[in-house]
Amino acid sequence: MLVHLARIFDLIANEIGDRDALIWRGCCLSYRELASRSKRFANALLERGLGCRRERVGLEAWESGQDHVALYLYNGNEYLEAAYGAYFARAVPINVNYRYVEDELFYVLDNSRAKAIVYHARFASRLAAVRHRLPQLRFFIQVADDSNEPLLPGAVEYEALLAAQSPELPALPYSPDDLYILYTGGTTGLPKGVLWRQEDVFYAGLGGHLPGFPRVESDEQLLGLARSALGGRPVVAAPFMHGAGHWTCFNTFHRGGTVILPEETRRFDPHAVWRAVEEHRADTLGLIGDAFARPLLDALKQHRYDTSSLRVLVSTAAVLSPAVREELMRCLGDGVFVIENIGASEAGLQAMSFDTRTQYQGIPGYQLRDNSVLLNADRTAVLDPSGARPGPDGDVGWVATRGDIPLGYLEDPEKTRETFPVIGGVRYFVGGDRACYAEDGRVLFLGRESFCINSGGEKVYVEEVERVLKSHPAIYDGLVVGVPDPRWGQRVTAVIVLAPGWSAPSLEEIRTHCSAHLAGYKIPRALVVADQIVRSPSGKPDYRWAQKYALEHSLGRLPAA
Repeated sequence: MLVHLARIFDLIANEIGDRDALIWRGCCLSYRELASRSKRFANALLERGLGCRRERVGLEAWESGQDHVALYLYNGNEYLEAAYGAYFARAVPINVNYRYVEDELFYVLDNSRAKAIVYHARFASRLAAVRHRLPQLRFFIQVADDSNEPLLPGAVEYEALLAAQSPELPALPYSPDDLYILYTGGTTGLPKGVLWRQEDVFYAGLGGHLPGFPRVESDEQLLGLARSALGGRPVVAAPFMHGAGHWTCFNTFHRGGTVILPEETRRFDPHAVWRAVEEHRADTLGLIGDAFARPLLDALKQHRYDTSSLRVLVSTAAVLSPAVREELMRCLGDGVFVIENIGASEAGLQAMSFDTRTQYQGIPGYQLRDNSVLLNADRTAVLDPSGARPGPDGDVGWVATRGDIPLGYLEDPEKTRETFPVIGGVRYFVGGDRACYAEDGRVLFLGRESFCINSGGEKVYVEEVERVLKSHPAIYDGLVVGVPDPRWGQRVTAVIVLAPGWSAPSLEEIRTHCSAHLAGYKIPRALVVADQIVRSPSGKPDYRWAQKYALEHSLGRLPAA
């Protein structure tokens, strides 16, 4: 089986061409139509000389031999068409965060060496401000929207471009080595372009080897899944510019399902999400932890939508606290079950759970996939679960993934070697997540090392504290950060948003609430109330903002000594 994302989509479109692939704003695009429009876009790229310039053989792990096409777009059919179109042309789409200001936009377009860009018209002025600094960026494709922005000089209009092209592609030597590139959000530094071979990313995170299903090894297997429509009818509310959004689409297409988008795609609108579930009888809904779940619950309290078609909620990339999970289950009924996933841009799906509850309050438990392990504390060997001391006070290791993993980071050999080490003759991705084994064999995820607080020589993993903190009825949302402290080194500080109708609890109340579940050194020693928690469009928390806010707005704290 030749594993290439464009070839796979073409095979499926030829098999189930009349089935709806995408529903959005009253428009239904069939698999055949989506494939046809993608090929038209591919021909426009090929006409301008974009595609594959050097085959993978002979390139370093951090190098690309293909031309890059930036996607500076909100969710919509154009994003998926341009992505598949780039793959059809053997070019590579590059995800661009539409929240970026000028300097950030310039950085990603320059770092990725994008030669073409597809952008919504409302971003034209921001793009115009940086284009003179990007001599390699020469092909501008503008997607019309309600902003009525005129075309940038030299740009072409997206629909006119497609109309001028043929839906028939010349025969191209597609390769499983063709790249898939995903820019990370830069949570702990500048954004990095993760370089995957398409074959590897297909098996790691795009449906080629789902838990509980055999690995897809033949065209007939693939087409059997497509005919079965196991991809379902998910509503995708996460932005495509992040992996969680467009990975859901690829997974759905690879199993013959139908992607449903809310009418509003420029921001997260919980009412629009529920309207999409109700109108289109969606059976699956993706969440990004509490950041999506809480507004969805609020919307359900304001209006009783028909959610009877829902069968699965999938939460990934952020914490889904136990209290929020339980409220979701109460609101949606017994016919819905929740899947919580752990993954990374550099690993795909690493672990999952249908029930993350453990004996350790605030620490979720997951079942590792076969390709993920725990490395020991000094990253020299795999931690043996049968011999490891269980629990957070036992042997704490590093979550690592092997097998189908990326090549490295674009143009960054040093970070590539650091993040993808060879240990015992096996190449791993080690991204900084800390974990330990539970007594029942599951893995307890403690949190990211880069977010870990060092207080008085003890390590405090913020996600554990956040889960306990958000079980307090007065707290709607919250983050935990470390701020400088003369005695402890770092002071554990809670930044909270109040639940409607509640007044701010005292620090003593919060400490009493947490004391039943957390060791003393983990309990917040300072409390800050905010109007909102700043997060990315994908729902991931901005800890740099939280730390700055905590330093500037401290309401109450314990003395250092």
